[in-house]
Amino acid sequence: MRQFDLIVVGAGIIGAQCAHLATAGGRKVAIIEPDVVGGGVTAASMGHLVTMDDDPAELALSHYSLGLWEQYKDIAEAEFSRCGTLWVAATEQEMQAVPAKRERLAQAGIRTEAIDAAGLRQLEPALADDLLGGMLVPDEAVVYPPRICDWLVQRAIAGGANLFQGRRVVRLRTDGVELDDGSLLSGTVVVAAGNASTALLPELPMHQRRGHLVITDRYPGLLNHQVLELGYADSAHGNDDVSVAFNVQPRPTGQLLLGSSREHGQRDGGINPAVLQRMLERTFRYVPALAPLKAIRVWTGQRPCTTDGRPYIGAMPGWRGVWVATGHEGLGVATSTGTAQLLLDLMDGKAPAIDPAPYDPARVLAWA
Repeated sequence: MRQFDLIVVGAGIIGAQCAHLATAGGRKVAIIEPDVVGGGVTAASMGHLVTMDDDPAELALSHYSLGLWEQYKDIAEAEFSRCGTLWVAATEQEMQAVPAKRERLAQAGIRTEAIDAAGLRQLEPALADDLLGGMLVPDEAVVYPPRICDWLVQRAIAGGANLFQGRRVVRLRTDGVELDDGSLLSGTVVVAAGNASTALLPELPMHQRRGHLVITDRYPGLLNHQVLELGYADSAHGNDDVSVAFNVQPRPTGQLLLGSSREHGQRDGGINPAVLQRMLERTFRYVPALAPLKAIRVWTGQRPCTTDGRPYIGAMPGWRGVWVATGHEGLGVATSTGTAQLLLDLMDGKAPAIDPAPYDPARVLAWA
């Protein structure tokens, strides 16, 4: 039995951040990844570093995490681009919601600017003429999730971590894990395996939502900001079987990454033409200039979701030495830094920077 201080199950962006932080702090770390590093839900993520404010816990974790992302802004592998986030309003109701949204963000210390219709045209001439305005969050950014995920794992390895790639955890033990080749690893465990987390911890209520992404050919300068509709959160947090929302970001390569869609109950990685069409029509409504552009790839990913929309971060109830960091749905990349720091602080008995209670896995006991 090989001994480790920490065994990280899963090398997506959450597991990679945990492994990197733990190794940097002097822990002897094992990383277990059955497939490609960052090849699961991380590879199907837009990589937007955005502060979501629809839930106080979501705001706290995303704001905290974005501050921690600043340490990677000069890392080439992150492809960090401070394009800012432009929230746009298509209706009077959405425009009326802007002051309250700005106030919530201001209370958290986040800088925003109100944008009228004329200002919107000045910032993004390609947007539809009938949009009413919106809100700019100038300090937000995007990253390229698979590449920074691989960089984090490689940094952990350079710091002494062991990567068990192609191996799968088949069972949690009271003192560690058992792998699919029969080998045993001893140590504290962090389950950060995304959708696969429930295979090891079936008592965690989780479900999946499939999302589509489209990447275009290179059209530099067509959009300057990451642009989302102000109704995005209603789509992201809704209970509809299928929902779409306008979300487009310019990549440093000159390409445009288009989202977003959500489907309940679709567990395969296939493409749903009807959902893809709805998503693209939503995009063209906001940016008509995108309609004739060439898309070079379409793909999907499965997002791990919790019952209440908040991730599980903390000690797993009923287990000794097992911790969990999963269920981040569409905010896994953005909140990966804060998740890892929060988890390691809790393990070390340190007072975390934000209240950990909203993310505590023990809350599932109250749902039984």
